Formats: sequence, structure tokens, C-alpha cells
Amino acid sequence: MMEIPPVPYYITTGLTTLQPGEHHPSRRNIGLFDLLWVVKGTLYIGEDDQEWSLSKEQTLLLLPDRYHYSVRPCAEETVFYWTHFDFTGAYHLADSPADAIHPVRNAWSNPYQIRIRQYATPPQFEMAERHLQKLLASAGGLRSEAFWNEQQLFMELLHVLEESNSGKIDSPALKLAEKTEAFLRQHYQTELTNESLAAALHFHPNYVVRCMKEIYRCTPMEYLHEYRLEQAKLLLLKTEWSIAQIAEHVGFQYAPYFSSCFKQYAGVSPLRFRKQYSS
Repeated sequence: MMEIPPVPYYITTGLTTLQPGEHHPSRRNIGLFDLLWVVKGTLYIGEDDQEWSLSKEQTLLLLPDRYHYSVRPCAEETVFYWTHFDFTGAYHLADSPADAIHPVRNAWSNPYQIRIRQYATPPQFEMAERHLQKLLASAGGLRSEAFWNEQQLFMELLHVLEESNSGKIDSPALKLAEKTEAFLRQHYQTELTNESLAAALHFHPNYVVRCMKEIYRCTPMEYLHEYRLEQAKLLLLKTEWSIAQIAEHVGFQYAPYFSSCFKQYAGVSPLRFRKQYSS
């Protein structure tokens, strides 16, 4: 799981052919992510205490701070692309879908995470191979001309891997929690209760609450309350609206109650929050 921003940064792509008896070199702490794409044969490779037999149209993501080694030599001609990329943000291996989810963040942050399997069989491997061929062809070009094209192709490769992951580790609780989150974000300006929310989602209120607490560590109404206050932050920065206008816009019926909630949440009153960012 990679929290963004920042985004993964593309470095380079290569193509390696190993003959029978040859093997992938062993490396330790190379400092870059190494994404392998096997197009022919089988690659036998390990990382720390895990080992894989990587066959045609399978991928493996080797981590930058681990020991990578050959498990055994190739039994047949084996061809694979390798893509090196860097990422300066936070990442971790998740044992469950809930590990990838966090509560609502600051209004100006991106709460998205790239979720890919370390070892996968992407259904769109042929499309990925075409992208890899383009990346390989651009390696000798002018860096100033190739940068944006290479980064776009690389991000599309990550999207392919993320799509292959979709639906495989997503638990029913995660799916409902994400659906609940989307509904709350779309309708945060309206009056909502656990009952009206559950009716709109066609689930029992208790089940919706349980799923949200499992994934987001808060109830739907707690999430809604925090999201409204985060939207109020944006309006305080981006508009000259009065506090009463902002309170009404984000779903609070009474401005004094909004101000009290905002101060408790942000540590300062709405007016002081706005002033600290004013010239």
C-alpha cells in the first residue's frame, strides 16, 4: 500500500533474457522498487523469507530494502521486463483490506492509496507489455522529451496492477464502508441519520455502522461530522462567505453550534482559522 502524494517516480525499464542454467542476480537493499514482468519461461526468485515461481504473464514487486536472490536457475529460456521506480512516501504490506484505510484527512490532502499485490497475474498483461515496449524504446531518447510520456505510461502500468487487485481482497465490510463514504461525501450538505443512510444503501443501520467502525475506525455520523468540518476549512480559505453561510452550506443548522464544533476540532475558531491564512 502506497499513500499518495507523493506519487511513485519512474526511473527506467529493461529487458532481460536468461538461458537455461542462468539465474536472476542476488541483490540487497538496492534502494529502488523493482517490478518484474515475465513474458516467457519461469523465474525462480526470493525476497527475504519468501520465494516465488514467476511464470509467463505474472508480475512481482521487489521492495527496495530487502534481500533479493535466485531460488534456482531457470529450466528454460526466460524473458522478463524489469521496471525500477522510486517512492519517497509511506508504504507497507497489508495483511487485510482494513490496513489500507484511514479516517478522513485534512481538506487539502489526498487520502488515496495505491493498492497492488506484490505477486499477481494481471488480466491486462498484453496491454501492460505494450506499455513496457514503449518505455523500453524511449530509454535512449532525450530525457526532457521523454519524462512526461514515461511517467504517464508507468502510472498506467500501476493502474493495470491495481485493477487486477480490485475485488480479490476487498471484503464485504470494505466494499460497504467505501460505498458509505462515497454517499456521505455526496450528500454531506443534507440532513442525514444512520437510518436514512442505511435505507439509501439498502442495509441494516447496525451493519453499516459496524462496517464503518471496522474499516474507518469511526461511525458514519462521526465521519460525516468530520467531513463537514473539513469542507468548512476549504470554504474559509477559498471564499469570503460569512461563518453563518459556511455553516449552512456544509450541513450545520446553527452557526454557533458550528463554531463550537469547529473550534473543538481545529483548535481555533473559524474566524481565527481564516485570519491565520490571510495576508
